[in-house]
Amino acid sequence: MPVRSDCGPVVIGDGGFVFALEKRGYVKAGPWTPEAAVTHPEAVRQLHREFLRAGSNVMQAFTFYASDDKLENRGQELNITGAKINEAACDLAREVASEGDALVAGGVSQTPSYLSCKSETEVKAIFKKQLEVFMKKNVDFLIAEYFEHVEEAEWAVQVLKTSGKPVAASLCIGPEGDMHGVSPQECAVRLVKAGAKIVGVNCHFDPMTCVKAVKMMKEGVEKAGLKAHYMVQPLAFHTPDCNCQGFIDLPEFPFGLEPRILTRWDMHHYAREAYKAGIRFIGGCCGFEPYHIRAVAEELATERGVMPSASEKHGMWGAGLEMHTKPWVRARARRDYWEQLLPASGRPKCPSLSTPEGWGVTKGHADLLQHKEATSTQEMKHVLEVQKKVKTSA
Repeated sequence: MPVRSDCGPVVIGDGGFVFALEKRGYVKAGPWTPEAAVTHPEAVRQLHREFLRAGSNVMQAFTFYASDDKLENRGQELNITGAKINEAACDLAREVASEGDALVAGGVSQTPSYLSCKSETEVKAIFKKQLEVFMKKNVDFLIAEYFEHVEEAEWAVQVLKTSGKPVAASLCIGPEGDMHGVSPQECAVRLVKAGAKIVGVNCHFDPMTCVKAVKMMKEGVEKAGLKAHYMVQPLAFHTPDCNCQGFIDLPEFPFGLEPRILTRWDMHHYAREAYKAGIRFIGGCCGFEPYHIRAVAEELATERGVMPSASEKHGMWGAGLEMHTKPWVRARARRDYWEQLLPASGRPKCPSLSTPEGWGVTKGHADLLQHKEATSTQEMKHVLEVQKKVKTSA
């Protein structure tokens, strides 16, 4: 992957657009599709700019779930094609990237067609359609991200590599592997053999869990005598109680996750541990806001040779607090204070951990067959019955 001269040895990714824009009122929760690139381009543009200012070297086009089958199967009422969304997203990413000499990435993600057991040919046709737009817009590199099954990720990589551009592949898995139990080590080997130059994980788990999974990937690749670069773009939430499905199984998903958000000081720790593990593409996914990316960029400022301009407003390690009115707050303007802080949640009646709702269903299960219509009353009754059964047995 090309690296700008001002990036040094580390590439900083951006954060989680669907969650950030849903909170801002531009993305529909549930489908999580990116029509906002067409309907509200100013919102997408502004978020790109904030991540760029925070230190991101990569403007990843807002193309998550921008495939026609996803739009159709989740009741996309605006009748905006995937091609139109992908084109608009690429234009917005390029516009902002040019303001800071950053890279532009086009991305594809898992499809409803795969979950509904469509053929390899049918699934690859979906990726090819998105790739046509990325080639037309001449993105700098490609990312196959957010895949729960390594087989589908392999298919995506095989399609994307036909472009001749560098391809990165990241799975939404933890140390237990993909949804069919394929280990992180084997997943990484398969992705490298499929043609990925960069492999790693994104979403579903907290930073340190994701770093652990990428370490396992690295071990597998090296043991197989292969070579690759490594990336990590985790959640900005603490998820110690997650099972193999990740935060989707947590009862707080998606509207009650705020108490789990990592502080900027947690992000400093994450960035350092990722770097020590040999990971050189370090970014974020759901829950990551620009200030989180700024913390990552600040932690790695020496390695990158540049401090993000956004840091001027608060000072490294809270140095700006030296000007605070209250003396006890001024006393907090130091690194050791924030590194050693164990923040209180302020929620005395809440448990420290949750019990994940592990339904144990994946590709091919009847409950995952995708359709256009909203959930019917009868289907909802079935879902609630299953949920009650799962909670009782937990």
